[in-house]
Amino acid sequence: MVASQYAPSEANKTLWVFLEIEGDDFASVSLELLAKGRDLADRAGWTLCGLLLGSDVADRANQAYSYGADEVWLCDHPLLGEFDVCGYSHATMQAIKEGKPSVFLLGATSNGRDLAGRLAVRLRTGLNADCTDLILDEDRGVLVSEVTGFGGGVIALLESAEHCPQMSTVRPGVFVPNKPDPSRLGELVEIKVKLKEADIRSRIVERHVGKGVDLTQAPVLICGGRGIDGDFESLRELAALVDGEVGATRPPVDEGHIERERQVGQTGVVCRPKVALNFGISGAFHFIVGIQDAETIIAINSDPKAPIFDHADYCIVEDTHKILPELIKTLKRERESIHA
Repeated sequence: MVASQYAPSEANKTLWVFLEIEGDDFASVSLELLAKGRDLADRAGWTLCGLLLGSDVADRANQAYSYGADEVWLCDHPLLGEFDVCGYSHATMQAIKEGKPSVFLLGATSNGRDLAGRLAVRLRTGLNADCTDLILDEDRGVLVSEVTGFGGGVIALLESAEHCPQMSTVRPGVFVPNKPDPSRLGELVEIKVKLKEADIRSRIVERHVGKGVDLTQAPVLICGGRGIDGDFESLRELAALVDGEVGATRPPVDEGHIERERQVGQTGVVCRPKVALNFGISGAFHFIVGIQDAETIIAINSDPKAPIFDHADYCIVEDTHKILPELIKTLKRERESIHA
């Protein structure tokens, strides 16, 4: 077994969160990880630290404190103004070698995954990817990461007890951010980053941001399963009437009826909408995980024994092809009467 850069016996009782910057703010998953990290650190009596990389970003430390960080380790350098995996991994390696955290968490975003994979190789440690839950064994100081396999049919609990730092990437939307407390204070630890132009292997010439969808922010989620027979046009029409977004179970995605970014569940996106309206969905466990924290769950299915009814607040036993057109007609009439 290859030894990691430092042994568990050398690690400090600290849990680090990579504070990814997205536009003019922290990525939502970073705030979610601060909330989960705060809970884990409090239970274990550890220190929660945020790792902040960028150029002229020291003022963001106060926001990290307000969301739960005890310390912010700052790597501020002109060459870190844009995410570059070479530059960021170089700076992060310096910070980790100095701070020797026991646990390092990153969001399972494109940048987070890119950075985590490279760091795991360089640090000679393990990496548990796309986790859906985290547990900290307080007695052993070991992070237990929950991941899914076989299309969500299997849940595995993974450990990297003999290597440091124990690293995991976590899917956006799995945890709920804490409400910020502006009165919270923390400590700023500045790392003098040794970085030069030659360490940056790529250069951003032009940036084009594609238009995507973030189902985790949708207040109303309209989901379709195998039972709607690929009729996602009707679901889109309904979603437009209620200012919602359309999601799907895995089968319609695999069959090409809808984009994969709209897949909901353990192998897709975990959401917390105010209302989740589900059409033709049987309710397999790996889908339920994606909507179980909705404030209100409504299910329409022709099978009275469908498992989804065990999780729904309102259950309608009927053919979705009868309910859906009537619901759209009713909502259209109501809108017309309001604007009349």
